[in-house]
Order: sequence, then structure tokens, then C-alpha cells
Amino acid sequence: MTVELSEDFSGWPPEKAVFHVDRVKMRILPGEHPLHLAEREAIAENWREEIAANPALFDGRMILQRRIGLGRDGIFSEGHVIPFSTFLWWRKQPERQGGLHIYAYPVLESRDGALVAIRMGEHTANAGMVYFACGSFEPEDVVDGHCDPERNMRREVLEETGIDLHDATAGEGYYVAHYRRAVTLFRLFRFELTAEEMIARIERHMLVAEDKEIAGAVAIRSADHAAYPYNVGMLPVLDWYFGEGQKPR
Repeated sequence: MTVELSEDFSGWPPEKAVFHVDRVKMRILPGEHPLHLAEREAIAENWREEIAANPALFDGRMILQRRIGLGRDGIFSEGHVIPFSTFLWWRKQPERQGGLHIYAYPVLESRDGALVAIRMGEHTANAGMVYFACGSFEPEDVVDGHCDPERNMRREVLEETGIDLHDATAGEGYYVAHYRRAVTLFRLFRFELTAEEMIARIERHMLVAEDKEIAGAVAIRSADHAAYPYNVGMLPVLDWYFGEGQKPR
């Protein structure tokens, strides 16, 4: 099936609405992202401001999408490898034109029905925010020219929490929500551990982790948006999971 790709979300469900897809195919194109080329000077100036405020930031490489499409059998996109500094500049723009961000949320569910998330450290770009252990797609997540969401999710969760997604039962396909040109892919991973046991494991990992990005772990037991300082991408996931008649089993 051929899916037409575009730079907007025309024909998609409304923002923050959660829906299911069977597959996601993200192709990585060679060369520079047009946004990076067009805004190079503004990006460099913003990066100088960012590192002056937070010298711990690192200008690594990640994936920013260029075009996206939704078909009957999934989501398809094309993107480029960009510097993290380009992403930081892009996400500060009011309309966020010129790019689209796709990221994967592995939703960790405990045996006693809680969702286990992390709180980011004060030296990170998302200081103090609470969300599921995750990270943007990076070059090491690219296999045969396409981003691999499973590889990304397992790598990020293992690095940040010490928990292996291979020890969980994974849901089928992906659930999706989009907001302000950012697309959240999420999949439920059910563990045979209580929330308390999962948090204790994460806290032990924090003592030996090389990159100490997280400041702790939390158990989420309701859709209350005010319970923690959530990243905005968390809110549709919480409503979906804890909503009346929507809790997956």
C-alpha cells in the first residue's frame, strides 16, 4: 500500500486522541535535514544560550522527521539525523514548522496495576519532569535504513532503569497520540513485579549507572494530571490507561 507523506497531520485523528496502529516504518534519508540547513545560525545562537544555562548538555545526534503519513496498516515517515541542538531550537518555536518529532514510550505496568515512570535529573534538558523511561531515536536505533522502535525502547529502558523489556509481556502493535507536531508511540509492557519491586530495582541501578540522568522513579495509580510534573506527552497515555472502560487487559 502506498501512503502519501506530508509535512502536516491532515486526515489524522484530533490532537491528543489515542488510536492503534499495527506497524510503524520510519525511513532515514541521507544528507542534512532542510530545517537544520535553513536555521543553522539561529540554532547555533540558541545552543550557546542553552549551554550557558546548563553546561551539562551534550550535542549528540538524534532523528527528526521531515514528512509523515497515516495509512490503514500503520504510520510511515521520512527523517534525517540532526544535532540535538537543532531539536532544542525546533521545540521552542511556537508553530514547530519544518520538522516532526516521533518518540517511543514503553509503558511499564507492574503486577499490582501501577505504571512505573522516572523523574529526570536537574542537569538534563527535561529537568524535574516525570515520564516513562525513553529517549529520541538515535543513529544506533537505525537498522537497514529505518528506525527500530523496539530497539530504541529496550535500549533506553535498560540504560536508564536497569530493567529489561525482554522480561515483560508486550502488547500488540502501537498506540499513538500526537500534539504540537510530536508523535508519541506507546506500547504496554507488563511485568510480574510489583511497583515497589520495580522502583527498588531502578534505585539500585541508579547507584551504578554511568549516565545519571534520572533522579528517581514513581508509581502512577491514577490519571490525575496534577499528581506529578508530567511531560505533556504523558497525559493522553494516562487518560487512555486509567480512563473508564479503557484500561487494557
